[in-house]
Amino acid sequence: MPSTSTVFMLLLSGLVATAGCGVEEPGAEDPPAASSEGAKNAIQFTHVTEQAGLGGFQHVTGAFGDTWFPETMGAGAGFLDYDGDGWQDLVLVGGAAWPGRDDPPAQALRLYRNDGDGTFSDVTAAVGLAGLRTYGLGVAIADYDNDGDPDIFVTTLERNLLLRNDSGADQAVAFTEMGQAAGVGDAAVWSTSALFFDADLDGHADLYVGNYVEWSPEKDIWCTIDGEVKAYCTPQLYTGIPGHFYHNNGDGTFSDWTERAGFLPAPGKTLGVAEWDFNRDGWPDLVVANDTQRDLLFLNKGDGTFAEQGIVSGLAFDENGQARAGMGIDVGVVDTTGSASVIVGHFTSEMIGVYRQIGPALFMDRASQSQAGRPSLPTLTFGLCLFDPDLDGDLDLFLANGHISPDVERVQEGVYYRQHPQLFVNAGGGRFAEHTPPVAAPMVARAVATADYDRDGDVDLLVTENGGPVHLLRNDQPGGRSLRVRLEGRQGNRDALGAHVTAVVGTTRMERRVRTGSSFLASSDKTLTFGLGAAPQVDTLTVWWPGGQVEQFTALPAAREVHIAEGAGLIDTQSLHPSTLAERP
Repeated sequence: MPSTSTVFMLLLSGLVATAGCGVEEPGAEDPPAASSEGAKNAIQFTHVTEQAGLGGFQHVTGAFGDTWFPETMGAGAGFLDYDGDGWQDLVLVGGAAWPGRDDPPAQALRLYRNDGDGTFSDVTAAVGLAGLRTYGLGVAIADYDNDGDPDIFVTTLERNLLLRNDSGADQAVAFTEMGQAAGVGDAAVWSTSALFFDADLDGHADLYVGNYVEWSPEKDIWCTIDGEVKAYCTPQLYTGIPGHFYHNNGDGTFSDWTERAGFLPAPGKTLGVAEWDFNRDGWPDLVVANDTQRDLLFLNKGDGTFAEQGIVSGLAFDENGQARAGMGIDVGVVDTTGSASVIVGHFTSEMIGVYRQIGPALFMDRASQSQAGRPSLPTLTFGLCLFDPDLDGDLDLFLANGHISPDVERVQEGVYYRQHPQLFVNAGGGRFAEHTPPVAAPMVARAVATADYDRDGDVDLLVTENGGPVHLLRNDQPGGRSLRVRLEGRQGNRDALGAHVTAVVGTTRMERRVRTGSSFLASSDKTLTFGLGAAPQVDTLTVWWPGGQVEQFTALPAAREVHIAEGAGLIDTQSLHPSTLAERP
């Protein structure tokens, strides 16, 4: 397809979809999805959006008929405990109306307080965010100023925003917009996914911001899928914008060290970014998913500067040497090798990437062998996550799917605009088995974030829709089968970003890492969950703190959340109860 053409035919070879195209209206509480037979432990999610108080949320794309490219990208979301009460609250990107349109102005960001009884209350106005107006996309959440509360970074089509959490002595909480003053809102570009991480291990959270393409209403390109009606273009027709790296100066400000730290040159068109220590040298690395451009692997040189190794590592292209439409991304250890796998969501007719690490900087795409590749061909995956919903100790895979073109069904047989999410249960040996999806109706899904919002010990899901509602999926696992670990950095960054934790239960070894980023436009709960199956305890828990300190703990009982502080050991233990909520059907 010629990248210089102003008329782009969005035609890809179709496959018969495994999902239907009907739409069901969710009720106040949809029935839980049935679990597939043969799963190691029953997996059951319940759609609780309405009863949780989130039914009134609706993302706004601003679409008014001119099919402008950014309208396809969708809504970010994140979990955070903004008021320090121990319950995970929720921030949702609301979107915006285009300037000059007659639409009522959309609320750019909505903050919902977790009431601790299974419901959320809208506190947007109470925390000073009601007047925020911008075309927002994603969120990244971390305590960038090390003052003990989480702050919110918002990516936009304009200048990015940094919302500093200013908790007062009277327990009042308000957010102050500091983007330009802090040095991270310096340019008006289309930014997408971002993450905080401590690149140089100086104890302060730095920031990487993925950028997409050069676009404005004046630069919008006329594309079509039928030769007559304007349609949304693909990014192949636009010039990419490289990501930005901001070094945290430790005084509330950042400096743009993009070139200095080795993040240039880069093709841009980024939609996903994740952090991991791939060569296990104690320094954080980054992997970046780009849309129709090669993916990137930035290995830390051990001083906070990076070398890009995507092509030589085998991560940059598919098995045919072609760049794919990289969307959401996540990293985790999914088998017993102890090596990480990088999962990347792709466009319709492109398998998801399942890159197993086979050397310090070498990967092999095992999408076909994983048995998750072929079922992903009919779908377009944006958000995705590796998590342990059945608490059996290994990581399963959730894909949030939805197309960008509302008219795709007219021109491509077997491909649908609204698509079912997919859940793949870990079958061992790096293989997955497709499971009944946790949502009955297909959707135009975008971001997916995870948290134990009801504090019952299992991981719940939140999924956003482009131009649509949000979906809160409560995980209804039996209780007493997990250990939750919340880390607090004291010599290093306050969130303990980059801490690597292993839990040994009998002969099973689990690895988790405290991170922001991953998925697509999303930020998840930083407390780590270790599923124990039927085991009564974690035999040995080892924490490798950023900077090299190692602490070990033994005989930690199940059904607990432990708070561990760097250098101070275990400072608090709380019980987890499935009956935490006042009412649970």
